[in-house]
Amino acid sequence: MPDPAVPPRTAALLRSATGTLAAAGVPSPRADAEILLGHVLGVDRGEVRRLALLDAEPASLDDGVAAPHGAVADRFARLVERRARREPLQHLTGRAPFRHLELAVGPGVFVPRPETEQVAQVAIDEAAAVVARRGGAVVVDLCTGSGAIALAVATEVPGATVRAVELDAGAHAWARRNVAEAAEAAGRAAVVHLVRGDARTALRELDGTVDVVVSNPPYVPPDAVPQDPEVSGHDPAVALYGLGPDGLEVPRGIAAAAARLLRPGGLLVMEHAEVQAAAARDLVRAHGFEEAVTRPDLAGRPRMVVARRTGGAPGAPRTVTDWAG
Repeated sequence: MPDPAVPPRTAALLRSATGTLAAAGVPSPRADAEILLGHVLGVDRGEVRRLALLDAEPASLDDGVAAPHGAVADRFARLVERRARREPLQHLTGRAPFRHLELAVGPGVFVPRPETEQVAQVAIDEAAAVVARRGGAVVVDLCTGSGAIALAVATEVPGATVRAVELDAGAHAWARRNVAEAAEAAGRAAVVHLVRGDARTALRELDGTVDVVVSNPPYVPPDAVPQDPEVSGHDPAVALYGLGPDGLEVPRGIAAAAARLLRPGGLLVMEHAEVQAAAARDLVRAHGFEEAVTRPDLAGRPRMVVARRTGGAPGAPRTVTDWAG
């Protein structure tokens, strides 16, 4: 029988937490346990694994001062309990990874997903190609949420001018925080120009001048409630449900805005649900885009529509097929 006077060691803490999370149906119990313990200790997952292999006592490393073992274990146990109730992992740590970024997130903003990283990649590739041709590119992210896509483009494509639009007050506040953190890290005033407004009508001063419009808008149909408790119980409804019987009312507004904003030959990249691929192609064609194609996410699922504005610019790829290489 374990001696209650002996503080629990890392391996034991992780085993217990993993069992608790697995019993609660958490999809990745061991990884979540490691991330949460690392959050408590102020170290990364690699260090947590090292401590577990050494069967070391999990003392806090912050400022070089060891915290009482009981304090570490108690705080960790509280976080594990909350995760077992299916509170999003990112809400517990306050951070969400997205490509090379670590974004601040919490209640009131959609947590960026790995599948959206490929949407950002398509926009990044196009922006980089435009910069290579002309020395600069203008990119607009509509329904930016936490600012994930906009910040990925801005930090990965030197020479791109990026504007991001968000209407919801809660999400806008998180985006403002992330933009400020990125600007501080880069040592410049504006990494992304953030606007609070309606994506359908914002940035009229840019009409006909934008090279890339990218968006991960709300698109879930009203009768398709997400199954994951982390999504249905915590992501804001305004970021999930796209309105209309098919969930595509907001995406239609995004397509109309993109048609207004883009220069001839400019590119639209918009995320959608797997079952909406054909409908998404139809709706962008209805707004003057040519050769709309469906592109897969990192898991190979049909999750985005990519289309070029009618009327190619000199020196620009004339079709999406040409652009795709």
